[in-house]
Amino acid sequence: MATPNLPQPQPEGEWFHTYLKLLPQWQLLALSHQSMIPISISRVNQFDAARLDIEMSAMLKEQLVKVFSLVKPGMLFQYEPELDAFLEFLIWRFSIWVDKPTPGNALMDLRYRDERAMESRGKVRTGLEGPGLTIAQKIWYCIATVGGQYTWARLQSFSAFRRWGDSEQRPLARRAWILIQRIEGLYKVASFGNLLVFLYTGRFRNLIERVLKARLVYGSPNMNRAVSFEYMNRQLVWNEFSEMLLLLLPLLNSSSVKKILSPFSKDKSSSSKVEDDTCPICQAIPAIPFLALPCQHRYCYYCLRTRCAAASSFRCPRCGEPVVAMQRHGGLAGNTNPNQ
Repeated sequence: MATPNLPQPQPEGEWFHTYLKLLPQWQLLALSHQSMIPISISRVNQFDAARLDIEMSAMLKEQLVKVFSLVKPGMLFQYEPELDAFLEFLIWRFSIWVDKPTPGNALMDLRYRDERAMESRGKVRTGLEGPGLTIAQKIWYCIATVGGQYTWARLQSFSAFRRWGDSEQRPLARRAWILIQRIEGLYKVASFGNLLVFLYTGRFRNLIERVLKARLVYGSPNMNRAVSFEYMNRQLVWNEFSEMLLLLLPLLNSSSVKKILSPFSKDKSSSSKVEDDTCPICQAIPAIPFLALPCQHRYCYYCLRTRCAAASSFRCPRCGEPVVAMQRHGGLAGNTNPNQ
């Protein structure tokens, strides 16, 4: 039995124009009933990615410090905020700016996604699709992470050096110090609140990501762990062992340990002569030799002066005696207080 031919809408019909007018609204109504597929991004992976990024920055900083090892002691410490900002900028420039994940995110198979673009979309296939960050988001991310941290570090060091927190300072400096402390307190409270929200929802691990709507999602649906469990176990064991050593080393007296091990040394005369000729701190022959009093051990002037200025109760590394004064080697000048 042949099916009857249905009348086709004619372009000049009034009802056809009404159909074209209501069609977009009908499509929007149909899409509104579709919900986005919920995705669950591991919170541990996001925290691990942040930790790996910190470790990567620390490794790069260690290599740069070795390059400047021959510079005057304490000079690199003055420019530490600039060095940190430079390293953070390099990581941002060669990862986020070129739409690539940071080293930590790459190991955890994570990438940044513009969450604002996903709010207007409907149902997606896997829940991992979506565009990356826009140029404005990338620039603001750099300003907040690199510029913000550098500005805050410099502001804190400058206020501490100028002693804005002292009561005898001017009222304007005192009010500025109180304002800095309040801003820091509010930021910590907001960060703690964001942490609680992140643990509940699994979205936006810090305030910068929440403000910029930059969400971490998996780079591919089929994730392969880039770090093996064997490597992670070894890393955890080594970290715990190093932390235990850092806890126990200050409790040990280096002079007593040397006295215990001294009978087992092979060449006592040559080793003692070398120790007397070199500075105990930098292990080099002093260019400007000074004696630590009362133990009479020879040091470099800058090494001994900086150590005594940093710690009022500085002890000689060779004998363990407290250094109360310093005197030029072979000179007739009086004793000098190292803390002045």
